[in-house]
Amino acid sequence: MNKTRFLQRLGRYGAVGIIAAAVHAGILLLLSQWISLSLANPVAFLAASLAGYVGHALVTFREETGGKHFARRWLVLQYAVNLSVCALLPLILGPWVHPMLRTVVLVFTPTVLNALIWSRAAQFSARQRTQAGTPPLLHADDLGLGAGVDHAIFDLVQSGRLDGASLLVNGPTAKTAIDTWRQLLHPPALCLHLCLTEGPGDSTTADLPTSFGRLLLASWLPWQRRRLKPQIRRSLRQQIGRYKQLTGANEIHLDGHQHVHLIPIVLDTVLGLAQTEQVTWIRTTAEPLPTDLPLNLWWACVRQGGALKWLVLQCLTKLAKPKLRAANVGTNGSFAGVLFTGRMTGKALECCWHTNHRQQTSGTRSRAMLLIHPAQPGNIDAMQEQQFTESFVFFSSPQRQHEWQAIKDLSINTPHEIMRPSLDVDINPTDVFTQYPNANQLNSTKEQDRHN
Repeated sequence: MNKTRFLQRLGRYGAVGIIAAAVHAGILLLLSQWISLSLANPVAFLAASLAGYVGHALVTFREETGGKHFARRWLVLQYAVNLSVCALLPLILGPWVHPMLRTVVLVFTPTVLNALIWSRAAQFSARQRTQAGTPPLLHADDLGLGAGVDHAIFDLVQSGRLDGASLLVNGPTAKTAIDTWRQLLHPPALCLHLCLTEGPGDSTTADLPTSFGRLLLASWLPWQRRRLKPQIRRSLRQQIGRYKQLTGANEIHLDGHQHVHLIPIVLDTVLGLAQTEQVTWIRTTAEPLPTDLPLNLWWACVRQGGALKWLVLQCLTKLAKPKLRAANVGTNGSFAGVLFTGRMTGKALECCWHTNHRQQTSGTRSRAMLLIHPAQPGNIDAMQEQQFTESFVFFSSPQRQHEWQAIKDLSINTPHEIMRPSLDVDINPTDVFTQYPNANQLNSTKEQDRHN
């Protein structure tokens, strides 16, 4: 930055700072007539922080932000840091410090901290705007769970919206789904959707816990691991065999119903079979927190358990990735779909898409993935009849239809620079489908279509 631009920016920063200080003083004087100073000051300071947040984004650092607001996390950070500093500095300085020095420290410390915070926010905004990025892969779970689910997934495939799907081999409509999949002009990449917590029972696996939490607990209890691991191994072999029988696949690309494949006892068993069963890819859930989310969505995420689920799966992914590297098993890049499971619509969908799009830099071999659970209206009684009780409740929600429609409208509701590419566009297979299920099969189909 040359000297002239620096002085211009310094002037803009000072002007915004003066306006923020005036807001602080005005609101403080107004509120102090009705409430105590100790209560009025934080409220006035929040108003001043908001003025600075808007002013610095739209005026001081407009070259970096493009005239848009900073991510809200920077406002929260600035407010928290300044409140802490203003509360602690008088205690640290004490009465023995010279009054003049005390005043200088109290005034300039927050000023310097604010300058650093807003400069970092501007740098972050600049990187977000200039980073090219690559669109995440759109992936749907639960193919084969029911006619409504299958119809929604195939509709998205034919609309050019979907890159992959996971097949539930013990689902009520698994065979029908595969028959339809074989007839598609552009079939999606396919994964085995490992299921241990629902579905028809098996006498050889009768003792398996039927919940994610109980399986997770069993992972940390040695006697439970010894008792359950043979049953998990038998169930895995059965499902892998069924998947190979239905699809004709040689290599297995795997994820889990309710993400059970990331539970240590299950993952260790899968990796133990990886070489003999040719398991070459396993999904992980390293989900970055989306930016620019409204506060009501954050609250809904906490209230409905998405935040806790996200935290658990983040930890399990951290444990899983070294094991995958050691076993030479591929995985995806960043991920979205846990934090707002069942609610990937509207602003949540757009923010998750945008965040993962920016996380994925061009040239990175492991593509980001966005997970959805779409469904059309339809008879779901078969889910309950075949003991998919939790799925029955989940797919009874109208949110499944909203999610299906939101994905169909994604290119309309999303900014131009992050629109989904059409299936008709030439895509470099080594970039888009590297470490993604059935990449070679899907791309060879496309090449054949082009020649024909």
